[in-house]
Amino acid sequence: MKTKILMVCLGNICRSPLAEGILTDKLDPNKVFVDSAGTAGYHIGKSPDPRSIAIARKYGIDISQQRCRKFTDSDFELFDHIFVMDKSNYDDIMALTKNDKDREKVSLLLNQIESNLHEVPDPYYGGDEGFEKVYHLIDKACTIIAKELNAK
Repeated sequence: MKTKILMVCLGNICRSPLAEGILTDKLDPNKVFVDSAGTAGYHIGKSPDPRSIAIARKYGIDISQQRCRKFTDSDFELFDHIFVMDKSNYDDIMALTKNDKDREKVSLLLNQIESNLHEVPDPYYGGDEGFEKVYHLIDKACTIIAKELNAK
């Protein structure tokens, strides 16, 4: 049975599509399924932000075929792990949980790394350098997740 991981941010156009692409690139797709979603439905059906696509492409990852979707209650049933990019979205997801099983699946992505940062900053309103920084933060966390999953 495949392990299923969901990456979540606000609009599902910047951070979570990058996290989906980065983690997918590090794992065997026959063993692990990675998806992403947003807590808000602003961009449903749209491609990730062109800057996210560009930074992923810079590092050899193609996320251009991803499409934005909104987090749903059924995601708690579908996914084994739900990694959230920031505290605001973490709180939004936790408010939707129905039981301890749901709550145990949810964590902040950067809890995976030793850092004084607890949130992946939203690069949407910044320049390209923000996307570069976010890429490296997500990559570091995804490397740790991939090592843990590959060890199983």
